[in-house]
Amino acid sequence: MNDESTTHDIWLGPHAIDTERLLLIVVGAHLRAEVADRPLAYALRDRVNRWLDDHANTPDSHRPDVMVCTDIWYLNNEELRSRPTISIGGPGVNALAAYLADRLETAFVVEDVLAVQIDLDFVDPVASCWGTTHGSTNAAIDAFCQRYLEVFLEDAMKRTEAPDG
Repeated sequence: MNDESTTHDIWLGPHAIDTERLLLIVVGAHLRAEVADRPLAYALRDRVNRWLDDHANTPDSHRPDVMVCTDIWYLNNEELRSRPTISIGGPGVNALAAYLADRLETAFVVEDVLAVQIDLDFVDPVASCWGTTHGSTNAAIDAFCQRYLEVFLEDAMKRTEAPDG
């Protein structure tokens, strides 16, 4: 570590990741989640980055760094658990979704098909999108994006430290 590092830097490879600037998309560390949910998470990451490109491009913006990680990494790191987070995949393959299932309000549901859970008061900046099949998980992510993504990202930007400079 160098003299510029802080307690919220995680060192991966050649550079530090500032956890105070992260917006996380969490998938399960389960083979089914790796095959089905991780590609959806990367597509959501790209969608979030496009929104941020359009809305957080001023020098004084508080643009989050969007990262996909597994539930095991997330649940075992206290600093990550305080960051704005979108969980992808159901409680059977994602431990974070299982944890949130009875702790988060269900904002949108198609009974026995899909659910979007989110704290719309943003006390906890977290959402969970999942379905009973791969297609319904994808539909849950689409519903989240259509209904809640913009307000979620506006809140996330408020929680992100201003960039150096």
